[in-house]
Parts: sequence; C-alpha cells; structure tokens
Amino acid sequence: MKTFCSMLETIGKTPLVRLSRLVDKSQGAIFAKLEFASPGLSKKDRVALQMIEDAEKNGKLQKDQPVVELTSGNMGTGLAIVCQLKGYRFIAVMSKGNSIERAKMMKAFGAEVRLVDQLPDSIPGQVSGGDLELVEIEAQKLTKELGAFRANQFFNPSTKDVGTYRIAPEILEQLGNEKLDAFVDFMGTGGSCIGVATALKKSFPRIKCFGVEPERASFYFDRTAANQTGKHKIQGGGYNMMLEFVETATGLLDGFITITDKEAIFGAKEMALGECIFAGFSSGANYAAAKKLLQSDFKGKNILILTPDSGTKYLSTDLWD
Repeated sequence: MKTFCSMLETIGKTPLVRLSRLVDKSQGAIFAKLEFASPGLSKKDRVALQMIEDAEKNGKLQKDQPVVELTSGNMGTGLAIVCQLKGYRFIAVMSKGNSIERAKMMKAFGAEVRLVDQLPDSIPGQVSGGDLELVEIEAQKLTKELGAFRANQFFNPSTKDVGTYRIAPEILEQLGNEKLDAFVDFMGTGGSCIGVATALKKSFPRIKCFGVEPERASFYFDRTAANQTGKHKIQGGGYNMMLEFVETATGLLDGFITITDKEAIFGAKEMALGECIFAGFSSGANYAAAKKLLQSDFKGKNILILTPDSGTKYLSTDLWD
C-alpha cells in the first residue's frame, strides 16, 4: 500500500457502491458515488484542489495572496484544507443559516469564517437565494479590501471540469461492464451535475441526466409552482436562481426532478439504516429522485447518484431527529 505525503494526495478515488440492500434487482439498480469519502467530508474537496492548482498555473493566485470564497460550508471546508496545506490565508464567507458544524470544521482547518446574517424573514437552516446575495456582497467586499483571489465557485470552470475529468472517469472505471441509463444530481452551483453529465453522455449516448431541485425552490422545474417559496431544508443548493453552468449547457440535461424536505430527510435516513451510508440532505434528495425514476419509465434500469457530503455536518439540524 502507498504512503501519502499529504492529505491533498488522498482527495479523490472515492468508492462506488451499489445500493443492493435498498434496491432489489427486479427494480433496477442505484449506484452511489461516495464523494463524502474525502478529508473534508464532501465532493467540494476535489473542486477546491482543482481551483487552487488551476489558479496557481494560470497566475491568478500569487504566493502570499489571500483566498476568499462564498460558501454554504462544503466548498469552504475544501478550500480551508487546500489553503492550509499550501500556505494560503483563507477567509470563508457563509450565511448564519447553514449548520454550525460547517463553520467549526473550517475553523479547525485554519480558516477565518465570516458569518453573514440572514434576511429578516429567513429561517435558520433554510438558506434562500436572498440570503446568498447578502453573502455575495460580503465576499466581494472582502476580496476587494484584501486584494484576494476569489475562487468564485458558481462561475469558475474548474467547478465543472472536476466532474468531467475527475469524478466521471472514476465512475466509468468502477462500473466495469455495467452501463448507466440515468444520472441525477442535486444542483448547488450545478457544476458537478453538468460536468459529470457531459462525460457520461459521451460514454452512454442514450443516458438521461436530471437536475434535482427542492420542491419549494424549483427554479428550473416550474418557476410558477404555487408553493414556490424558495425556503427549504436541503442545504448547499436550491437557491432558486439562474445557474451559469446549467444555462451554458443547453440541451445537456433531460429534465428536472423536485424533492420535498421530507423526501430528502427520509432518503438520507433510509440510506443510513439500509446501507450504513451516513450522508447529508442532498444525498437523501438524490436517492429519493433515483427512486422516483425506478418507479416510472426507468424501472429495471441502472441509475447513478452522487452523495455530496457526510451526515456528520448536520448533527445540529433535524435531519437525525
């Protein structure tokens, strides 16, 4: 077995697990790519490393220059790890509506964390697009004041490239002779959803790819929905706003699936009890979306989901009540 010289070398090469206890072969198959099996317990570790290395190569990040980023916690944790090990000062800007475990993790890895108040009518644990706009204002202010490098995950092409050139090739190798009929992914920045879908469409021309959204923040599924409040419990996405990576990938996604808070929570609990996969809200949402497909025209088909982060990041929320 290989000895690693740094935790940066352990990022990636995450397991792919067939959920054989939860899904009977007669129903089809759900394959879960366990992206929380990473130092910062989320898929954003890969993105953080890619962003910083790309910025170093193209000269956008200089030695001793601070790094600033807006985050719901996962990207911040990934950047905290990468910046700490590479010697950069990192300032994470996050809404107070996100779970406190995220802020504690970032601080443990040496990050400075600036918490931004939510809008007056917002609910703790439910970060809206409006809340995110306040975080963006603070991130822009700090970037200008410090002359910092802004990671800018919602627009940085490294976000999408990780899915295309890192995650998807691992999946294809791990699948062996198995083929995929569908792929679903909860959309935060939309980067991994579009990135992975881009690669899978080349290997499986008939595959159908779906973006997953909260029912009450269904920006792409149905903006006119009666219960479209933008408020939901699925942290890390569903901001009810236009996503650059989705907008510039016309025709790549075959549709969108909406999931309720209850379905996401039940999905996460079902994965924990049935497969001992301890994952977060968005993983539960992805699993719930995949189950919906198996109950429709995709019965008997093979479906891929990502499990973006660990359930340990939500111990202070009602996910595990």
